[in-house]
Amino acid sequence: MPTVKERVSEIIQAQPDDSSFDEILRELAFSRMVERGLADSRLGRTITNEEIEHRIMSWQS
Repeated sequence: MPTVKERVSEIIQAQPDDSSFDEILRELAFSRMVERGLADSRLGRTITNEEIEHRIMSWQS
């Protein structure tokens, strides 16, 4: 498993040479969000579609 520094370097190197600072930051943030989501899933920290639908409906009242 690569280190954090290696993973960040891989993400940056995969970006086009003309990428802006903000585009690179967005890509890094996206990668981190995916990693966190997968970790949550592995640990069983998920909710059903029905539960999220219920929560969203409660916000609208």
